Amino acid sequence: MVATSSDTHSWHEEFDIVVVGYGYAGGVAAIEASEAGCSVLLIEKMPDPGGISICSGGNVRAAKDADEAFKYLKETCAGTTPDDVLKALAVGMTEVVDYFEKLAKVSGAEVQYREHPGNYPFPGSETFGYASIASVPDYDAAARYPHVNSYVPIHRAAGARLFKVLEDNVEQRDVTVWLEAGAKRLIINSSGEVVGLTIGTTGGDKDIKARRGVILACGGFEASPELQLQHWQEKPVLLAAFRGSTGDGIRMAQDAGASLWHMWNYHGVYGFRHPDPDYPYGLRPKRLPDWVPGKPPRNDVKMPWIVVDRSGRRYMNEYPPYMQDTSARPMSLFDTHTQSYPRIPSYVVLDDPARWTWPLCSPTFNDRGFSFEYSEESLRELEDRIVTKADSLAELASKMGVEEAVLKETVDRWNAICDVGHDDAFGRPPPSMMKIETPPFYCAEVWPICSNTHGGPVHNVHQQVLNAFNEPIPRLYAAGELGGVFGHLYLGGGNMAECFVGGWTAARHAATLEPWN
Repeated sequence: MVATSSDTHSWHEEFDIVVVGYGYAGGVAAIEASEAGCSVLLIEKMPDPGGISICSGGNVRAAKDADEAFKYLKETCAGTTPDDVLKALAVGMTEVVDYFEKLAKVSGAEVQYREHPGNYPFPGSETFGYASIASVPDYDAAARYPHVNSYVPIHRAAGARLFKVLEDNVEQRDVTVWLEAGAKRLIINSSGEVVGLTIGTTGGDKDIKARRGVILACGGFEASPELQLQHWQEKPVLLAAFRGSTGDGIRMAQDAGASLWHMWNYHGVYGFRHPDPDYPYGLRPKRLPDWVPGKPPRNDVKMPWIVVDRSGRRYMNEYPPYMQDTSARPMSLFDTHTQSYPRIPSYVVLDDPARWTWPLCSPTFNDRGFSFEYSEESLRELEDRIVTKADSLAELASKMGVEEAVLKETVDRWNAICDVGHDDAFGRPPPSMMKIETPPFYCAEVWPICSNTHGGPVHNVHQQVLNAFNEPIPRLYAAGELGGVFGHLYLGGGNMAECFVGGWTAARHAATLEPWN
């Protein structure tokens, strides 16, 4: 839908700034736009706000020194993102803790900061830490967010606590919030300026005028099979937690002429498929502590399984330094001889002592259509429906559909690796190793699971969306997961830092624009 500057366009309502998507990035953008004296409309297409943000660990990357943070970001992005954009994020990371303290005053919340280096031994790693919300007075998480399930029981979920603080701040300001209101198309005038957008609401479509700008903070495309098919080699890839990230912002930005970046890269782990075919989310494995290559492990946590392909052969380090980010990558191999993905699905294989070491997985979602009572009993019941049990490796091989000799060789080789304490083939950290030798034995299919994507519209230091010639598309901004900076390796908590830094940057810049007439 295009409206020329000479058109007499009929607007249902008008605001200075319209923010699309109510997760961390959208919430921050709305707060800052209101602080700057703008009238703000904040929309969310789902029935409940929070996006995938509310399912997160709630640990936002902060930095002590911007120059050191930039060094690290430059390494982890491997040339995929311009230096000035990374420097802007690095500077913003040094402001995160103070910003948390400002927001926390509204809720009486307690802010926590702890030092935590980057995921890899790159220059600047030691400058980083995590900011989070440790507690919120008079906050009943289960009552406030009954539709949310995180890695941990909701009362311990720092991601939900952080969102509660953001919600309190939005509610305190003059921000109009519409739920079940999805952006459909940007409205662009003859000069190429974004002057408004069409929003689908329960009462029908509405054309909303945005006098200063539109900020797209509506997430990525992890719930869009169409965009996955065009940008990723591997398939299928399961969705981790949120059905609302369907690439709406990407399509709208492209329609306005946006260039895209980082579309191949996603935050991905191998994990389980739910036994209920109607359940839309994959089940990520137990969150084990990250570790840094070349440094002694900070723990001796055991990983109770190995991963094998559909022939029964091991092919990866099951416990890479940042498992939640990169452990799905080895699964993307396509075999042109068999015209198949021999590693999708793969299998985890473990024995009886290993089976009872940890809960294998837990559901994560922001979705009122599902519920899960988080308890040891409920997790075991779910896992019993996922795993296949056998009294011998021969029986397990038969149930997996692999050759007995191949699986036995794989397990024997793994047990020998455990004996010597060194994995020459794939580099599994020795403290995590557990032998597979005590029946009964178990297996379960595992698949690539996408927690969130990094791709989307290119933006500059002001979060302005850029066209194919690196020119800003007037009055259009992107923040958060939508077009994130991470085009190679992720920095844990980095997307959440982008939500905050990108959200406040976009809003403050848009607020300086002269309203169009």
